[in-house]
Amino acid sequence: MSVSRRPRLPTLARSIGRLSCAAAAALTLLAPAARAAWEPTKPVEFVVPAGPGGGADQMARLIQGIIVKHKLMKESMVVINKSGGAGAEGFMAIKEAKGDPNKIIITLSNLFTTPMATGVPFSWKDMTPVSMMALDQFVLWVNAETPYKTATEYVAAVKAAGPNKMKMGGTGSKQEDQIITVGLEKATGTKFIYVPFKGGGEVAVQLVGKHIDSTVNNPIEAVAQWRAGSLRPLCVFDDTRMPYKEKITATQSWNDIPTCKEAGVPTDYVMLRGIFMAPGVTAEQQAYYVDLMKKVRDTPDWKEFMEKGAFNQTALSGAEYVKWVSDAEALHRTLMTEAGFMAKP
Repeated sequence: MSVSRRPRLPTLARSIGRLSCAAAAALTLLAPAARAAWEPTKPVEFVVPAGPGGGADQMARLIQGIIVKHKLMKESMVVINKSGGAGAEGFMAIKEAKGDPNKIIITLSNLFTTPMATGVPFSWKDMTPVSMMALDQFVLWVNAETPYKTATEYVAAVKAAGPNKMKMGGTGSKQEDQIITVGLEKATGTKFIYVPFKGGGEVAVQLVGKHIDSTVNNPIEAVAQWRAGSLRPLCVFDDTRMPYKEKITATQSWNDIPTCKEAGVPTDYVMLRGIFMAPGVTAEQQAYYVDLMKKVRDTPDWKEFMEKGAFNQTALSGAEYVKWVSDAEALHRTLMTEAGFMAKP
């Protein structure tokens, strides 16, 4: 009796059936992994290491609003100001949230200046870099009712008044605004009384009220008062003029403001607006926020905000972002040392 090497049809059918079921089961297991990339599973805390009303606060709340408006994230995002200790409160909160992907922070240059000036045990390396969103400019502002039409005229008035007579308002002590003020003093041979406030919004209000004589506020922090005719910009602390040519007032656009170098004040400085996460998060979690922030920057709302606030629209992530931050830290160490702002060991 011969034995066929071919299985009978029912046996073959059962074999194929078992293989099909196994393949289907395998695909079922693989499919969710392919579909379900990581995303937040509870509300995301968005920390602002500065007071309300300033440039960082305004940008954080805009990002939050864009995410909600365009439904870019399923979970909600809550903006929380943690400005204590010149922003150290906010940075330490992220540092201590190791492995928590539901917390992010917007940074400004106090990322560098605060630990250098205070000695607080914190470094940008204690967080996970996500994206540079933009670079912010600084403008020398005076009250519009003053006679000064140019930076040269204002500097001459400061010199004529004598040392420590004119008041320069700024956000915080031994931070960006005071660093620029020291640079301005060294470049022009002047000496201001530096008056610190909690945020750029308050700084602008104080200048409108004539409680101080000038400020070095960011464009977004004083544009409303400029548009209203209360403040006057004299120069921008950058190597080139801002590119935005749409009129803010009846006669001037951001592009009409000369650089401080053009105006005879050879000082320049730009500030980071970047996003970081807590340490110890996964590459997948980091990638989620890199992608989220790119989606934010791609919206017309963001582009409008960039133009209104006269931002430098440089955006970086990955190794380029890490290199920029590392270089900026070295620059700030030099500036802080020259200004005498470094914490004593």
